[in-house]
Amino acid sequence: MGYDEAILKLGDFGRYQKIIYFLICLTSIPVAFHKLAGVFLLARPNFRCVLPFEDASGNGSQYELPQRLWEISYPPAEACEYYDVSYSEEYLNGSLPRTTNNTLSCDRYVYDQSTYLNSAVTEWNLVCGRGLLASASDSLFMFGVLLGSIIFGQLSDKYGRKPIFFASLVIQVVFGVLAGLAPDYFTYTLSRLVVGATTSGVFLVAYVIAMEMVGPAKRLYAGIFVMVFFSLGYMLTAAFVYFVHDWRWLQISLSLPGLIFMCYYWIIPESARWLLSKGRKECAIANMQKAARFNRVDITPEVLSELLDEGESSADKQVELDPAKEKEPLPSVWDLFCYPNLRRKTLLIFLDWLVTSSVYYGLSWNTNTLGGNVLLNYAISGAVEIPAYIFLLLTLNRWGRRSILCGSLVVAGISLSLTGVIPQHMHVLIVTCAMLGKLAITASYGTVYIFSAEQFPTVVRNVALGAASMVARIGGMLTPFLAPLAGIWRPLPMLICGVLSLTAGLLSLLLPETHNKPMLETIADGERFGKKTKVGQYLETGRELRETLEAEPLKGSLEKGHKANGHEV
Repeated sequence: MGYDEAILKLGDFGRYQKIIYFLICLTSIPVAFHKLAGVFLLARPNFRCVLPFEDASGNGSQYELPQRLWEISYPPAEACEYYDVSYSEEYLNGSLPRTTNNTLSCDRYVYDQSTYLNSAVTEWNLVCGRGLLASASDSLFMFGVLLGSIIFGQLSDKYGRKPIFFASLVIQVVFGVLAGLAPDYFTYTLSRLVVGATTSGVFLVAYVIAMEMVGPAKRLYAGIFVMVFFSLGYMLTAAFVYFVHDWRWLQISLSLPGLIFMCYYWIIPESARWLLSKGRKECAIANMQKAARFNRVDITPEVLSELLDEGESSADKQVELDPAKEKEPLPSVWDLFCYPNLRRKTLLIFLDWLVTSSVYYGLSWNTNTLGGNVLLNYAISGAVEIPAYIFLLLTLNRWGRRSILCGSLVVAGISLSLTGVIPQHMHVLIVTCAMLGKLAITASYGTVYIFSAEQFPTVVRNVALGAASMVARIGGMLTPFLAPLAGIWRPLPMLICGVLSLTAGLLSLLLPETHNKPMLETIADGERFGKKTKVGQYLETGRELRETLEAEPLKGSLEKGHKANGHEV
């Protein structure tokens, strides 16, 4: 508690922290650019084969054809093949009938430019048999996000928040520009994978810096407002697309704003909490003194040193009271699956993460399947996230976590499922339901992290949340393959998202409520919490399970299980 007390003395959210926090929040905007730009970089417009009688290069061809010419050239609802006939003048003017239904596969394409001037899809013909390559590129981008959260997270713990934050920014700009200059699909996809990794380096490290500067009472609000800036970046992407029509220049223009943040090197301090963890107490006190002067708080280095020493001494006392804890092996994620109640809760939480991530990105990347104005749909999809975060700010500490998570997922499920039964000509109603679903799933995304942290006991909380985040990234990697399903049936991607959300929402009712409950400390606490018993007690903060007739056999079984794993409860 020493560091938190020192922050309170400085002003838990003073003028200095507000300025640094705002500057860090701005870095969320280019992260949103890169995460969501794939909607336009890999946009697939309507297309057709270049017919034999058209310009051999396809350059003079127009996508639009007279209806009669379309019917005698292409099979019904087929864009990747054309009839294998002689396209003579007699056949084209209708005097010679078609004598065969044999078809040939396309080797050249012409694209509808009424919505998109071009994209990586049109440049490298990522359609028909090569169509899944576009989805694979987005999937590999999300794989990069997964790698980045692992690599940059560990590097920031080892070398410091600040150097890794700026290294991520530099790499993001370099490979973002390289993706715009890529001569082929492979180079483009590899560059985007690296950019995906850096989004974790920039966003997660910046998020940690921001949270470590804010007092405990303000951390909930600070965490949610970071996401509001991400949503602003989401909407700003639409503005870039409106003015920049060429996909290469769009990718470059979305990458260059990262250069602005290089000047932060002389403004953003290293995390004082990280400095303390590395034994660099003098540097930490110097940074905190700078914040105190800016906040007009009169506090001497000696007072700060005493406060920080209190935190260190309390941690040392805990080790002295129980020296065996220092020798215990570190807990692992597998501990979550050793006991039935804890295993059930873990699987349900992992499902919530998987579904929430999949549906969020599924809606964000598939706004073009809704019909109507693609750019307007995209901008609205970003705008509805802000009311979702405001809703969380007003309710998260008043209503139950489970109620909000379950309610959000169920509302998302019902809204998205309705898009499959609403007639296609009722476009406004379809978009309204989809956007209501996006608002609800955004609220779910903001809730699931806090709810999960409160479900897991302290001894495995970090590894459990890391595992849950990894499951979410796997969901994001699968999401790009939803878009091709619209070719089978246009509402199908939305319907799948709806069914997944509804299922996860109803299953979330099986999780115990954590609002106003003490934090779980041990594996035994985690197994006991939420388990139906005749005696309805739960543990108190910092204590083991109370010894009751029902707790005794549980404790005995847990001790045996832990001894089998090489450590005791």
